[in-house]
Amino acid sequence: MPNEFTFVVEKNCPVCGEKTRVVKVKSRLMVQHTDDDYCCHYRDFNPYYYTILACEHCGFAADEKHFLTPLPDRHRAMLAQFLKERRVSFIFTPERKLPDAVASYQLAIYCAEAINAPLSRLAGLSLRMSWIYRLTEMKEQEMEWAHKAIDYYERSLMTERYPVESLSDNTVMYLLATLFNRVGDRDHCVGYLSRLINDKELKMKDSKVYYDARKMWQDIRAEENEAKGANQTTAAK
Repeated sequence: MPNEFTFVVEKNCPVCGEKTRVVKVKSRLMVQHTDDDYCCHYRDFNPYYYTILACEHCGFAADEKHFLTPLPDRHRAMLAQFLKERRVSFIFTPERKLPDAVASYQLAIYCAEAINAPLSRLAGLSLRMSWIYRLTEMKEQEMEWAHKAIDYYERSLMTERYPVESLSDNTVMYLLATLFNRVGDRDHCVGYLSRLINDKELKMKDSKVYYDARKMWQDIRAEENEAKGANQTTAAK
C-alpha cells in the first residue's frame, strides 16, 4: 500500500500507449533544510525516490514533465526499439526503496541517451541521483554521480543555447560551483563563482543566483582564513 506521502494513479505511457500505474507525491511536505545545490531534506520522507515515472509494461522512464509530454514519432520509435532490444522491464511497487529509485533513474538516463536528449537533461538526472545517495549517506556513490553531473553540465554550457527549460546559464554555472566544491576542486569552484559575482548585470537579472554565489564565495573565504589561522597557531607552538 502507498504510504501517507504518496498515492497511485494511472497514466498512458507515451511510448507503448498502455495505461501504467505510477506513484505521485503529495504536495505538502515539510522541508527541514536545503543544501547549496538546492537539494531539499524533507522530514521522514524522500520524494526524490519518486521523481521518475516508469512504465510497468515497456520500461520507458522519465521525469514527470517528459513522461507526460507527447513524444515525436521519431523518438517514440527509437525508444520502442531500444527498450525491446534490451528487454527492459520495471516492476511497479507503490513504495520505493533505494534500489527501486536508483533503477528508475538509470532507466531514465538510458532512455534520454537513446534519443540524444539535451546534455542539460542528463546533467539534471545525474545531479538528482547524487542527491539520492547523499540523503542515504553513501558518499562514494554521491561523488561518482556529482562528477557525472559536472561533465554533462560543462559540455552543456559549451553546446546548448540557454535558457533550457527552467535553467539559465548562470544557474548552471552556480550548480557547477557547488558541485566542484563538493568534490573538493576549489579552483574550479572559485572560477565559476568569480564569473558570477563579477557579472555586473547578474544582480539585477537573477538576484537569487547572485546572492547564493556571493554567500558561497564568502563561506569559502571564511573557511580558508580559519584554516590559515589554525595553521599559523600550530606552527607557532
